[in-house]
Amino acid sequence: MNDHNLQIAGFKAAAVKGGIRGKDRLDIALIFCEKPAVSAAVFTRSLVKAAPVLLDMERMQNGEAQAILINSGIANACTGEPGMVAARFTSSLAAKELGVAEDLVLISSTGVIGMQLDLSCFEKAIPELVASLSAHGFADVAQAIMTTDTVPKISKRQVKIGGQQVNLLGLAKGAGMIKPNMATMLCFIMTDLAVSAELLQQMLAAGVEKSFNAISVDGDTSTNDTVLLLASGFAGNQPLMAGSPEVSAFQVVLDDLMKDLALQIVRDGEGATKLITIRVSGALTEDEARLAAETVAESKLVKTAFFGEDANWGRIIAALGRSGASFNPDLVDISFDDVLMVENGLGQGKDAETLATKVLKQKEFAVNLDLKAGAASFVCYTCDLSIDYVKINADYRS
Repeated sequence: MNDHNLQIAGFKAAAVKGGIRGKDRLDIALIFCEKPAVSAAVFTRSLVKAAPVLLDMERMQNGEAQAILINSGIANACTGEPGMVAARFTSSLAAKELGVAEDLVLISSTGVIGMQLDLSCFEKAIPELVASLSAHGFADVAQAIMTTDTVPKISKRQVKIGGQQVNLLGLAKGAGMIKPNMATMLCFIMTDLAVSAELLQQMLAAGVEKSFNAISVDGDTSTNDTVLLLASGFAGNQPLMAGSPEVSAFQVVLDDLMKDLALQIVRDGEGATKLITIRVSGALTEDEARLAAETVAESKLVKTAFFGEDANWGRIIAALGRSGASFNPDLVDISFDDVLMVENGLGQGKDAETLATKVLKQKEFAVNLDLKAGAASFVCYTCDLSIDYVKINADYRS
């Protein structure tokens, strides 16, 4: 996807080498809307929230934003009052340079927890950022927000609303410390849709539950998780309102974009070699289906078996047993893609295991779990756990 395909009406972006990373790389970025945008947000559910998250939660109360200032390398989390001062100071620098109200500037940070930001990096970078703003700057932003990511994560969609073409562009980062309830991930979605703030928030929250809150790399929830959705209104449609038949059309496309970004995160999971879909059906309730799916997705024994391409279904049914979901073990079916490994709680023998092992050698496959306890279901996405995951996280601050 080249830079020219990443334009979105009303928005500009830029990224610069600010020196935060201590390397010659992009690490401070800015997204700007030509006018205050209708905005929505979802943040980490962790009790420990970074200064940028706390500031954004405060500023998002009015459902409007015009700029997002982002840095990688330092998370500005667990930094006390100096961290809040830094968040407000950097946002005020951006607001002044852009000529907009300070409460319309949001902040996002990602990187090492517990370190203070060097404010001189922002003092030098922000004038250059503003001067560099361009309709073609989003690819640079996707690069600048990466930490242990190996590839930038970008997605774009289109949909007709009120006879007008509406565009969506999403950028995300994340590879480790990824768990449902958000993750050490940032996601910024821009659309030219005209829409009410209340409806935009409802649609974003609904989409997050099926995408970013349905993935797990390592079961760790971060302090900085943020998804921001800004709508410029430049598409020219009549403002989308609750109850409109076109709400579902936009929701489908928004969900698809977020799922695409979420799966890009799992594929790029630290040390990951496989993308695995966990499908639970036949659960008593949707909450229990989620419990079952997430427990299997986060089990270290299950994930290492996937890395080793070992069709050890005993680890899966053991994880189900401790998940908190209600079911009769003697009724459970387990299959890898379409290979039935367990029927009514009993393994199907060596031939089935041989076929299942072939499935596990694929880069992407599904584990299907039928609990036969009810009609509820849930789908989540995970990856294997490799030796490289340990190496990456052992050396993270080096």
